[in-house]
Order: sequence, then structure tokens, then C-alpha cells
Amino acid sequence: MNNIGLPPLRWVSLVCAPLFLLACSKAPIPADMASAAEPVIVQEWSKHGGSDAEQRFSPLEQITPANVEQLGLAWAFDLGVSRGIEATPLVVDGVIYVTATWNKVSALDARTGELRWQFDPQVDRSKAADLCCDAVNRGVAYSDGKIITGTIDGRLIALDAKTGKKLWDVVTVDQSQPYTITGAPRIVNGKAIIGNGGAEYGVRGYVSAYDVNNGDMVWRFYTVPGNPADGFESPAMAKAAETWKGEWWKYGGGGTVWDSMAYDPELDLLYVGVGNGSPWNQNIRSPGGGDNLYLSSIVALRPETGEYVWHYQTTPGETWDYTATQHMILAELDIDGKPRKVIMQAPKNGFFYVIDRATGELLSAENYVPVNWATHIDTKTGRPAEVPEARWGGRAPHLQLPGPFGGHNWHPMSFSPDTGLVYIPAIEAPYIYSDDKNFSFKEGHWNTGADSAMGSLPTDMAQFKAIKAALKGRLLAWDPVKQRPAWQVEHGSPWNGGVLSTAGGLVFQGNADAKLVAYRADTGERLWDFFAQTGIVAPPISYELDGEQYLAVASGWGGTFTLVYGGLFPAGSDAGVGRLMVFKLGATAKLPVLAESTMAKPTPPASTANAATIAKGKQLYDNNCVVCHGDHVISSGLIPDLRWSPLLNSDEAFKAVVIDGGLTSRGMPAFRGIISESELKILRAYIISAANEGLEEKLGIGK
Repeated sequence: MNNIGLPPLRWVSLVCAPLFLLACSKAPIPADMASAAEPVIVQEWSKHGGSDAEQRFSPLEQITPANVEQLGLAWAFDLGVSRGIEATPLVVDGVIYVTATWNKVSALDARTGELRWQFDPQVDRSKAADLCCDAVNRGVAYSDGKIITGTIDGRLIALDAKTGKKLWDVVTVDQSQPYTITGAPRIVNGKAIIGNGGAEYGVRGYVSAYDVNNGDMVWRFYTVPGNPADGFESPAMAKAAETWKGEWWKYGGGGTVWDSMAYDPELDLLYVGVGNGSPWNQNIRSPGGGDNLYLSSIVALRPETGEYVWHYQTTPGETWDYTATQHMILAELDIDGKPRKVIMQAPKNGFFYVIDRATGELLSAENYVPVNWATHIDTKTGRPAEVPEARWGGRAPHLQLPGPFGGHNWHPMSFSPDTGLVYIPAIEAPYIYSDDKNFSFKEGHWNTGADSAMGSLPTDMAQFKAIKAALKGRLLAWDPVKQRPAWQVEHGSPWNGGVLSTAGGLVFQGNADAKLVAYRADTGERLWDFFAQTGIVAPPISYELDGEQYLAVASGWGGTFTLVYGGLFPAGSDAGVGRLMVFKLGATAKLPVLAESTMAKPTPPASTANAATIAKGKQLYDNNCVVCHGDHVISSGLIPDLRWSPLLNSDEAFKAVVIDGGLTSRGMPAFRGIISESELKILRAYIISAANEGLEEKLGIGK
């Protein structure tokens, strides 16, 4: 157990059994792709995590520590967008499928990168206002000649895999509410399983199954109870309601299933990871406490009916944005001399869990990053031994590790049956949790019940350097049996890519410094890297065609950390490039040289506001704008920098966008009823002040 003690700085990071090897098939590709006389054998990546078990392990072994230096770029495809590319590509029948910002799907020849087709679902971009964590999505699913994709505005769409023609299109959410979809669907027995996001905005979470042939909904499982007066959808909801207090349903409750799932065909169990409460602050959501099931839980369901089987709650009474939506992996481990079928997770709360996947019994749990909200997990009860000060609602502010970014976020980890290690994109990013004294629930807007101003970094140079040193990211090789690190590699930023391990003895990960890197799986020795021109947050995959092993990864800097702090921590990444890159041994292709920006910054209006007005304006900004436009109004480059906006020259023009919604079609929400016209003038005065401050130069972070 590693406890920490940090100075009270007001800052934050907000916001193997063969059954489970890579889902590979060996089959001739269609006649229109190769001569019938010369069938080409492929080894595919046809499921999101490589297999139903989500191990993200490739059995391919052509690329090894001995020859990885010969790995080169075979081809690259410009996705046309660059904002937060998080997708896992799929490879089926020699075609690679990848998604980009705004849910655009591209189908490419997996050998050459030649475009086969593209599909644009024409999403309602105003729904970007309901996204906590950038306009992202994590990929598509494949089933029986169909590509299934979710959209930010809550639809599930089936496309013909050969042509891209739309086969069906269904709405999975109440589009009048702030639901979104960012996760990749999963396919189980002819059903497309999909969840949704929106907990910070006041929704009730659920996961649904749809018939892949026609889009008909087969079942729906709610993860938190609704208003008891309306009755409960299932016995599981009735039981969950016993663990809630007050009138939680008025706040939505949260518990969205926005990412991780896994499936065990032998046990016929679907595992879903459940998210945080709405609002975060349990004192508001469920006054009087309670476990608040099934927040922050792994829930096992019957995939045919959605029937509840068991659950394990990683964080009872969740109040820290400690989601359990992080990547889950199924494996067989030798524990106490006996083989156990387990499910493993490193959720946000900082503890690594090994759980019996048949029963939900906790087998072991230890912290994989420094933790100070709990001293340990009681293996008899399965519950954390909390530090009383961590229950911040109604108490003094608490500087805590992990913060809302978690010890591990959405970026997928990987398990190698060869080494027995789990490779985790780990994070250290503390946060000061404190009550929002002026909280009032506003449906469709940011509702955490936490004081967002605590997330603002100090502008004192010494304090800023101390914070930068405290923000850490690493690739952590974790032994799940011994529950301890095997090795680790430190990164320059906490926000780095998902992970792939291979039978060739390698681990691949992209990072914030725009590098795709290969490490030895047993020691962590760095063996090879490639400069991608932009940060990589997406996970790599590997596939084989014509006897050659390929490596593929989507690049494109973004995500919630980047939006809030990307301007203050640029980490060597250009925000303007998004690509799918494919590598193989001996390839020598080059990325095009980036043109340098010559755009001059306009001169902002003079700042005439007094210190009190600027302070009030900053509070308005931190509570309403920071999650997209960046701390201290320093943009990540993914969206326009407000300091140089021509709207600052006019109260009327500023009002037309911020209050009247003049740019909702581009994802800028309207704040009518949230910000008054008098407050708007104060907000504008603060942004003008920030534009004149020259903070980047003062802190030595200007590009």
C-alpha cells in the first residue's frame, strides 16, 4: 500500500485458455479481392478487444525483439479530422474498418490503405454539448457481414460491410435528454450490445441489446433504480433501490455503461462496467449515504435476456467519479495452486481487482498506483477501508489520489498469457474534492456538485512546476497473481495510449509525445519508436495478411485531459493531424511533412475590469467553460481558443453565441437560463483579461 502526502495546492486533473486467444480466422478472402486460384489466408482482428475476453493479445509472432527495429510505415490514411481519435480498428476479410471524430466510418484495403467506402452518419453536432470528454468514439463492431456503429447522438447503425450501405438505423436513447454514445458496440450471439454516457449531465444509465439483423431491441438492463412510484423494471432494480436515499431519480442517478464489456461463452455471461453517480457528490445525490447500486460495479448478465446474475461493486457509495467502466479482461490464472477463471479490472479508484468471473467473489485487490482515499480492500467483505476525510461532501476539501481521471482511464490495458502480466496505461493525477456551495441541478449541463474552480492550476511558476512534476503517466506491467509491479516505464504526460501485447514478446503503446513505441514484454526495455506527428491515445492492433504481420494504430490527440489541460501541457503533440497508420517489417513509407502554421494571433480588446470582476468571471468560466476551452482559457488546439475570438469585440456577438446558441450546430451549447446577461459581461471580461495576461510565456509553455 502506498499512501501519499501532497501540499494543499488548488489544482486538479478533472475532470489463458485457448478459448480466449485472439479471435482469429483463416479463410480465403472474397473473389473480388484476390484470385480464386491463389486464396489468401488472413488472421484477423474482428472483435473490439481482439476476442470476447478482451485480452488485447495477438498470437502473431513474426515481429520480435530481434527484428522490431526493421518495422516501418507501410501506409497511412488521413482521417480528415483529428479531434480525439480513440478507435480500435477492426480487420475482417482483408478490410480494415476505423472510425473518426463525429462517427465517420472508413473501410480500407488492409494491405494498401486504398479506400473502399466511407459512411458519415450526419450526427447532430449540437450533441457535443452533452459530451463530458470530447467528441470521441471507440470503434465499430462486426457481425455476419455487417458493421455496427454507435453515434454521439444516441443511434445504433448497421452497414453492409462490403459497400457501406446503411441497413438499419435505430435511436437507443431519449434524444431530448443529454445521452450520448462514445463506446464501441459488442456482439454476443447475434445481438449488438450498447450502453451510453451522460452521467455528469443528469441521466439514468442502462445497457441494451439489439438484433443485428433488423435493429429491434431485445432487452434493456437499467444500472440504477428510477422513481419507486413508477415501479421497478426488475428484481435487481428493486434490490438496488434499497441502497439509495432521498429522491435520487430527480438527478438521473448516473451509472452509465459508456465503455467496457466482456463475454464468457462457456459461462454464457456478459460483463458490463458501470460508471459514476449523478451528481458525483453523494450528499446531493443520495443524502444519508448508501451503497447506491449498481454504480461503479462490474455486473454479470445473461446475454439472451439481460437478466442479472451477480455484481461486484468496486466503490460503494461512489462520490469521486470512480467509474468501473475501465477495461475488463477475462483470463485463467493459477491462484493458490488452483486454476481460476477470473475477470480483472484496474478501475479509476486505483486498486487492481482479480475476481472469480463465475460467482463475483473477490480473490485479491491491491493498489496499482498511489492511493490515499482508502487504506486497503478487505478481501473478506470486498469493501474498501475508507479514510474518513475522503468523504468530502459536507466536509473540508480533500486532496486525493486518484482524482477524477483515475489511476487508469478508458485507454485499454492488455494481458499476455505468455508473460502472465497485465500492461496498464497508469495515471497519477490528484484532485481537490470540495463542495460546490452554489450548486443547483440543471438538466443537460455539467452537474457534479463539486467546485470546479479547484481544478484551476496556479499561475505561480514554482507551484506550477510542482504540479507538473506531480502529474505522472506510466506503462505499468502488473503481475495479477502476486499483485505487484513487474516493471514500469515513466512517460512525460499522464495521458497516453492503449496497449497491445503480442506472442512475439512485445508490448506496443502510443503516447502524448507523438510516439508509437515497442517494449520488451518481459523487461520493459524500449526497442523501437515511430514519430506520428500527433499524440496517440488509441490502442494498437495486429493482423496477418499473405504471411506478413501488420501493426495498426489510429492517431489523433484529444480526450478530456487534452481539452482541459492540453494547452498548459502540450507534451510535444500537434493537434491538427488524425490518421490510421499501418506498419510492417521492411516498409519505408513516410508521413507528409507538416506545414507550419502562419496564423497570427489577433490583438484582443484591452482589459479594463477590476480584480473582483475578473475573479467572479473566472468562477463562471471554471463552472461552465473549462471542460472544453481549457484551464485559464488556454486551448488545447482541438477547438478555437477563446482568447483570440472576434466575439470578444462585442457584447452582442458574444451573447448571440453563448446565450442564444448561434453555434450549437458546431457543438457549442447555449447557456440561456444558466448564465444571465449580466454574468455574461463578467465572463467576457475575464476572457479578455486572460487574453492579455500572456500566461503561456510567463510559465514557459508557449509553443
